[in-house]
Amino acid sequence: MNQAFLSFLAHGLFPMPWWGYVVLAFALTHVTIAAVTIFLHRTQAHRGLELHPIISHFFRFWLWLTTGMVTKEWVAIHRKHHAFVETPDDPHSPQTRGIRTVLLQGTELYRAEAKIQETMEKYGAGTPDDWLERNVYTRFSWEGVGLMLVINVLLFGPIGMSIWAIQMMWIPVTAAGIINGLGHFWGYRNFSTEDASTNIVPWGIIIGGEELHNNHHAYGTSAKLSSQWYEFDLGWAYIRGLEMLGLAKVRKVAPRIKFDRQKLHADLETLQSVITHRYAVLTRYARSLKVAFASEVAALRERARRGELTADLPNVRRLRRWLHSDVRKLPERDRARLASALESSKALQTIYAMRQELAALWERSNDSREQLLARLQDWCHRAEASDIIPLRNFSRELRTYS
Repeated sequence: MNQAFLSFLAHGLFPMPWWGYVVLAFALTHVTIAAVTIFLHRTQAHRGLELHPIISHFFRFWLWLTTGMVTKEWVAIHRKHHAFVETPDDPHSPQTRGIRTVLLQGTELYRAEAKIQETMEKYGAGTPDDWLERNVYTRFSWEGVGLMLVINVLLFGPIGMSIWAIQMMWIPVTAAGIINGLGHFWGYRNFSTEDASTNIVPWGIIIGGEELHNNHHAYGTSAKLSSQWYEFDLGWAYIRGLEMLGLAKVRKVAPRIKFDRQKLHADLETLQSVITHRYAVLTRYARSLKVAFASEVAALRERARRGELTADLPNVRRLRRWLHSDVRKLPERDRARLASALESSKALQTIYAMRQELAALWERSNDSREQLLARLQDWCHRAEASDIIPLRNFSRELRTYS
């Protein structure tokens, strides 16, 4: 064997220093992340943007090479997750299946759900169904990753197998594990959504913006996942770049709350804004009443310490979570403890009842807009007549929504 052939066997067609392989592995896996967040998630699952056919097909081809995922399967499972979030029918909720299961067995959960034909037919509508999808990407879904292995070994030699292994692990760990797991278990929340979704960190770089999972659940169809000034969504930066090149068209982004400070009464514009921004409204409600809530809980604990109360008071964090949850979803013992705490405080009763009434506005699907407006106006009137100053201030701001 000559020297050139031995070099090819050891290093492939493109030998590199060690750090070059590290950079290469990161670059290749990042393209896969971009394909998942831009194509599968924001374009296919939620229709937040449209992609040029060339870009769309590149992402399909790349995902076939690096994940073996079928577009229809991924989209259907994700849409079902939103439809049944945090319930037993959610394909991968850590709230029902356990954080350990989702973190370590996320891929298995995905495969199990993909075998359910009803899920595929009901939630997979509108995904690519051309000749290539039917006869290549779906029919030979795992042959693509095999081809990727061959390409890696030819280009980079034996170390190409290690790069391939990292490529194969990247999505199961980051998407199936971290986003589906930690994204519903740990982090901070900008919006009081009815699920347990969280923003893992405010800088969506490693997983292309998917780290901002609570923002996504608040405005599911938005092509942009960042919400606050300090948050960064790398996927959105890529989308804007594609848009400037004429290769993408953004269809939906999360609306911003507007205020008309001169408004004295809630009107139909206020009602529409409150419903549109319902999760932001509940978040503002919780923050506005935070001091009053903490003060009342402290007073209850002092009364309990003096022996004036016999109620089984939970800690502040747990009580706050209960107050901002649907009581119907709480375990029976927690409901009993919450009811006991509310009976001991008129202020907590008011804070809780007004929060539930406000949330009920967008749950009354059979009411006319005029009926809903009358309920909102009555809510504001009673809030501003209460003796809880933060509640009065919150109501005055709420009726300026425009």
